[in-house]
Amino acid sequence: MATEILMPALSPTMEEGSLAKWLVKEGDTVSSGDILAEIETDKATMEFEAVDDGIVGKILVAEGTAGVKVNTPIAVLLEDGESLDAAPAARAEPAAKTAAAPAPAPAPAPGPQPAP
Repeated sequence: MATEILMPALSPTMEEGSLAKWLVKEGDTVSSGDILAEIETDKATMEFEAVDDGIVGKILVAEGTAGVKVNTPIAVLLEDGESLDAAPAARAEPAAKTAAAPAPAPAPAPGPQPAP
């Protein structure tokens, strides 16, 4: 059965992080303990290990993506002989929240001009 690889919480207070670098690519076979990616928090960059054996079926979050919420699916791990069609659908969730820029203030209306 396909398994979603989730963004890990690398500390008790971590709410989001950056996926700094993938160390595997789609189609790679991984074993439990293999380093999958480098995750960057506000304090450090740490290696993230596979907890299961399998094949990297799909990378869902691109390298360099910031603001990835903890427990967001970042990749799909397949069992040997399994196709990506059997994988769970990725949840539509924005990887990073961006603050909307405030609209510029309207220009003041021209006041009456003094007569020359």
